Amino acid sequence: MPVARGPFQFLPGRRYPPGASVEDNGVNFSVFSRHACGAELLLYEGSDSTEPFQIIRLDPEVNHTFFSWHILVVDLPPGTHYTWRLHGPFEPRAHGWLFDASVELVDPWARAVNLSQWDRWRRQSEGVRPHDSPRGLVLAEEYDWEGDTPIRQATEETIIYELHVGGFTRHPSSGVRHPGTFLGLIEKIRYLQDLGITHVELMPVMAFDEQDVPPGVWEAGLRNFWGYSSFGFFSPHPGYCVTPEHGTHRREFRDMVKALHKAGIGVILDVVFNHTSEGGNGGPTMSFKGLGNETFYCLDAVDKRIYLDFTGCGNTVNANHPFVARYILDALEYWVREMHVDGFRFDLASAMARDADGQPMANPPVLWGIELSDTLSASKIIAEAWDAAGLYQVGSFPGYRWMEWNGCYRDSVRRFVRGDPGLVPEIATRLAGSSDLYQANLRQPINSVNFVTCHDGFTLWDLVSYERKYNRANREGNRDGTDDNLSWNCGVEGETSDAEILALRRRQAKNLLTLMFLSQGIPMLLAGDEVLRTQEGNNNVWCQDNPLGWLDWSLVESNGGMLRFVRGLIALRKRHASLRRRHFLSGQARKGSDLPDVAWHGTKLGAPPWDDPAARVLAFTLAPARQGEQLLHALINMDSEAQRFEIPGIGDVRWYPAVDTGRASPTDLILPEDQIASTASVVLVRARSIQVLEGR
Repeated sequence: MPVARGPFQFLPGRRYPPGASVEDNGVNFSVFSRHACGAELLLYEGSDSTEPFQIIRLDPEVNHTFFSWHILVVDLPPGTHYTWRLHGPFEPRAHGWLFDASVELVDPWARAVNLSQWDRWRRQSEGVRPHDSPRGLVLAEEYDWEGDTPIRQATEETIIYELHVGGFTRHPSSGVRHPGTFLGLIEKIRYLQDLGITHVELMPVMAFDEQDVPPGVWEAGLRNFWGYSSFGFFSPHPGYCVTPEHGTHRREFRDMVKALHKAGIGVILDVVFNHTSEGGNGGPTMSFKGLGNETFYCLDAVDKRIYLDFTGCGNTVNANHPFVARYILDALEYWVREMHVDGFRFDLASAMARDADGQPMANPPVLWGIELSDTLSASKIIAEAWDAAGLYQVGSFPGYRWMEWNGCYRDSVRRFVRGDPGLVPEIATRLAGSSDLYQANLRQPINSVNFVTCHDGFTLWDLVSYERKYNRANREGNRDGTDDNLSWNCGVEGETSDAEILALRRRQAKNLLTLMFLSQGIPMLLAGDEVLRTQEGNNNVWCQDNPLGWLDWSLVESNGGMLRFVRGLIALRKRHASLRRRHFLSGQARKGSDLPDVAWHGTKLGAPPWDDPAARVLAFTLAPARQGEQLLHALINMDSEAQRFEIPGIGDVRWYPAVDTGRASPTDLILPEDQIASTASVVLVRARSIQVLEGR
């Protein structure tokens, strides 16, 4: 990139668009601040510059329009780094104003950020030092998308794979050239293709503060690994780039998106608009606090030094303020329009349904803005439909297009598979798409994202190996992470060499995933579960940027049987449109069929044990959803004893065993070309196992 050689001349500039925009005659800078009285723009040559080469003091009469400060720097080259300083009143108690002209601020609209001068903990111990803030970069690189556009795919076809960009390839066993980066992920695309998923859901990749951890965690050499501490909502995280010092953030991210799209895989971003890395009272001023603390955050009505905290992270973004709502929508539309992403998952999204006083809103403007945006009309939008203060909105999140992480699904399936009795009606409802949550609100099974594990909580293998969490490595006294894991260790806590227990754990893991891929709705698989990755009982590895939080790729070989099984389950789901219906199952015949779309059974045909409080068995038959497709019959036995199930006789249909979780690999999953028809009218289903038959 060109090297800046100041001083540069400047012109008044204009307030739109916000951020740094390269034009024919220079770079226009604009930043929002409603109550600032003055502004300065500081320009730096590069990431290692310790002093600005030019400081431009803006004229309030020339460079100030409404709530924006703006200036055009003539002939300024791309690659220049910059910060802002804002002058204004400091009245935190009465008005929430925190203006401090000694603190440099990173532009919230910066398309790339540099963190090389940022030291959160030194600032906390020594106070603000000159030029110690994160910086924005001026970007203007051309990019050849080669005809790429965001993927448009019917929602019911979606299979999500949640992964962490750093943890996915950082382990030495990954064998990639650039571990822990966007480019490293590209090298694993063939693996994702072979697995069969349709979308990756990337844990936060917007610029975040890795130093945002409690003191004891930092002193132990740990850092914010997961990234739920965003501050640069337009910038890819520099820590996931190979050469961020050269401003390659956007290019590297775009390369990853383009490569995934070429492989037919969509990209969903996990985004954090409920809070920021600035935290509450005592947290650092990085951008929003110094630009408009009272605008961007929810503050106490009486003492505005107090941040309302519905996120558990010290502050709550005032998402339904008109300006903040526009900022959020602009950021999302930017990632779709300019970065070609295919959707978003919103962390603690219910916090975004609150007003400035923290009260839940019936029609939150920001959520409806996302719902109704033309730019986002083809994007997947997914809510974690709760927050840390108890606002739980699963099944009732505002809007029609919003999908939701279905926490009720997760809990029901976990309890049923571990052997809790009396859950048969509940589990049937979850398998059928959770109509109890969605149908009354005119929504569909595709509004439910079904999962049994995610980044929060145990991995799949730990879910069947531990009944208690073991989080002491996080240096928070084992207080962090949930205690309500709904897990079962199969008889021994933690690691064991007992062959019977290990076999049972594998069977239970397969049961959990089999139910998920047999369910109406959108399945989501946690990265590494397909190879039985463990976190050694830690159910909250948010600060573990080490092998505990990384995917060990040697498991692809050592647990290859499980990987084969999961690939087969995904292929089975793709073969049967009856598992991917847009509308709820009715138990009635649909047009063009003499069979009901679903028939429920117990061990006896047509006799599901709805009223049996001790029952742990269920069976069901799905009619084909398309002409020429096969029937599907599932036999589910979560009892501790083997059970005999009757098999339906339907015309001249012959039943072919496809899945049996009670068997060891490779006979636990039989490929269609290897299936042999069964003539049995009764099938023995082993204890704690599931069988699936295909009828043709």
